[in-house]
Amino acid sequence: METNPNWFLRARLKTRQLLLLIALDEQRNIHRASEELHMTQPAASKQLKDLEEMLGVQLFDRLPRGMEPTIYGETMIRHARMALTSLSLAHEDIVAIKAGLAGQVDIGTIMTPGIALLPQAITRTKQAAPRLRIGVEMEQSNVLLEQLQRGRLDFMIGRIPERQSAQGLSYEELGDEPACAVVRPGHPLLAARNLQLRDISSQPWILPPQGSILRARCELMFRRAGLEVPFNVIDTTAVLMIKPLLQQTDALNVMPVAVAQYYESQGVLNILPIELPCRMDAYGIIMVDGHLMSPGAELLLRYVREVAREIY
Repeated sequence: METNPNWFLRARLKTRQLLLLIALDEQRNIHRASEELHMTQPAASKQLKDLEEMLGVQLFDRLPRGMEPTIYGETMIRHARMALTSLSLAHEDIVAIKAGLAGQVDIGTIMTPGIALLPQAITRTKQAAPRLRIGVEMEQSNVLLEQLQRGRLDFMIGRIPERQSAQGLSYEELGDEPACAVVRPGHPLLAARNLQLRDISSQPWILPPQGSILRARCELMFRRAGLEVPFNVIDTTAVLMIKPLLQQTDALNVMPVAVAQYYESQGVLNILPIELPCRMDAYGIIMVDGHLMSPGAELLLRYVREVAREIY
């Protein structure tokens, strides 16, 4: 069999032969497949026979009631679909570039890069391509991964949870996520010197819900220090709820440092002067292997990497 990577040029492979493979896969019948492509049945049979001779393998088993792809056929059908998808995307990309990088890019992010990294990357992207529509979903990694695998997102910034399979995904690490304790401005503990974990374990807390990674890490931090896990707790990750709860009580909240620094710069809360031995796993850019990015998605991805290099 021909090993030259450009075998299809020598063999004069026709786009119609690729379409025929896909039609045969869907119809499993040469008569219906040829009708679908507005060909005569003898012409369809000849095109399939030419392709099989060119590859030196049988692509379909001819059965009494139709046709079934062989293992070679399944491989060729998969590549035919990828080739035709790529060609249709090429047309979309050219139309988008002619229109000045228009179109839609959909991405997902967890909270820390959503506050520290992404706004800068989006600002730069919009300066370069004002007509590009950018949709951003901020959610937990497991929710975003499901959307990514369903093709609803071009890429995401998050983590691949331990229980989730990374098969078919590419991961490019950006940074990690240390956590800190935050309180309302004017909180009595802000004036404390040499603050220790034992000073804050019995305080009222606002924590992420049971089952979340940050909650588990936070509780483990107290246990490792030989302390009781906080018992006076409100469970929520809703920032719109956390802000008024902090302002109206003396509760503490645990959140990623980058998020806390943003809210501290807005005068909404203060970071307690204690370094917590608690951090989330690293996060990064996650994409589906083989997903062809549109020029708009490529542009946003380029600025995400650029800003990440500056920040991290």
